[in-house]
Order: sequence, then structure tokens, then C-alpha cells
Amino acid sequence: MGLIFEKKNSIAYLMLNRPEARNAIDSETVLELISAWETVRDDHDIKCAVITGAGDKAFCTGADLGNLIPLFTGARKPESEAEQQVQKNPFLAQKALLRDFELYKPIIAAINGDAIAGGMELLYSTDIRVACESARFGLQEVKWAIFPMGGSTVKLPRQIPFAKAMEILLTGELFQATEALSMGFINKIVPQQKVLEEAEAYAKTIVKNGPLAVTAIKKAVLNNIGLTLKEGLSKEFEIAIPVFLSKDAQEGPKAFKEKREPIFQGK
Repeated sequence: MGLIFEKKNSIAYLMLNRPEARNAIDSETVLELISAWETVRDDHDIKCAVITGAGDKAFCTGADLGNLIPLFTGARKPESEAEQQVQKNPFLAQKALLRDFELYKPIIAAINGDAIAGGMELLYSTDIRVACESARFGLQEVKWAIFPMGGSTVKLPRQIPFAKAMEILLTGELFQATEALSMGFINKIVPQQKVLEEAEAYAKTIVKNGPLAVTAIKKAVLNNIGLTLKEGLSKEFEIAIPVFLSKDAQEGPKAFKEKREPIFQGK
């Protein structure tokens, strides 16, 4: 099992579970990730997701160079049903990495080790990122004559300064968690044993908030990137109005006035 998935107290937990391969993604893990993300999207009880990796060496080092990449390049034939599916439709791997998968529920990354290649690309679609002190980041595809097509040339320059994005993309060199923090790519650095706990603390705070407001805010941010100011403000209004007309929007102020915790229903 390349992925461990569980749900607890409105939080979905995804753990990449191939520590012997530095949590690199093989064909089976691709399909398991897609199934997990679809569950997070469709399950009304899930309000937030936390993703991490097994072990203390790597969060995820991207596509398995000995398993997944040779399927894409035609260097080897598929040996299982999962490999047949992934070779037949290479875009499944992109869906697993959330390259163009619409998911408006917040995702917290607990980066327990190296996030390299597809592992770093997966982070682009997370909203809050907590890393351990020893974590390293990078896009090494260019070193192996591979294009980082998990959204790197589109999403990375939108999340960090242009010159730093180009340095990362063109050199293929790794960089430390402290540098990732200084450029705003991650939110916080904590000791190794505290990474999941800190990420979970963010998730527990978020699930207490109005779920309609939370998902609408993420949707507005993602949909407004690239729009003109006028277009963005118009789109924001369009997304915000249904939230204001919801029962939750009535419950929130009422609970505040009555000095009690609100009971949100997502309606």
C-alpha cells in the first residue's frame, strides 16, 4: 500500500507510505492518491486534509524513476493492471499531484523530509506548509533531461519571486528549509517530531470555521489569480454572495452574540 488514508474528526489524513523508496510515487500510489483526493472532495464530512510522508527521510521524491518514468518514456512494458492504466493515461499521475484537479478544501502539508521533483510539485496545491529542519526542496528533472510538468513552470513563479523560481527550475539544485521559509514557500519550520502535530493544529483550527466560507475563500483566491483587479473583485463578489446568504452566515454572528461556539452545518 503506497498510501495510508484515514478520516478523523472532519480531517482527512494522507500518508505516502513507501519509505524504502523515499516515498517516490509508483503506479499503484498514483491510483490510491486519486481515490483519496476524490474522497476529500466529495465527502461532506471532510473539511480539511493533511498530507505527509512515512519515515523521517522524505516527504516525497516525486515519480519513481525506476517504475513510473520508464512507463511514460516507453522504456519498459507495464507489469500490472495499475501500470497499464497509468501508461495508457499519463495524465493520471498529474491528477494525483493535483496539477489541475479542482479541490477547494484546505490542504496542509506536513513536510517530514525531502520534497523533490513531483514531491515539491505536489506542494503547490497545498495551502499551508510545515517543514522539518532537515527538509530539502528542489526540481531536479532538468538534470535528467526531463521536463517538470507537474505545474512547475506555471505555479512556482506565482508562489515565489521570479528569479528564485528560475534558479530552482534551471539549475536543478536542492535548497534547504531555511531558504524555502525565507522566500515564503513554506509557513513554518519545526523539529522533526513536531511536523505532523503542527500541521494538525492548523487543520483543527480550520475545521472549526464555517466550511462554506473556508472553501469559498480558497476558491476565490485560486480563481482570481491572473485576473485584472476589476475582474477579480467581480469574481470575488460572485463567490462571496452565496456564503452571506447561507444558514451558517446567520449562525456565526448569532453564536458570537450569545457567547457560544457556533454550530455550522455547511448550509
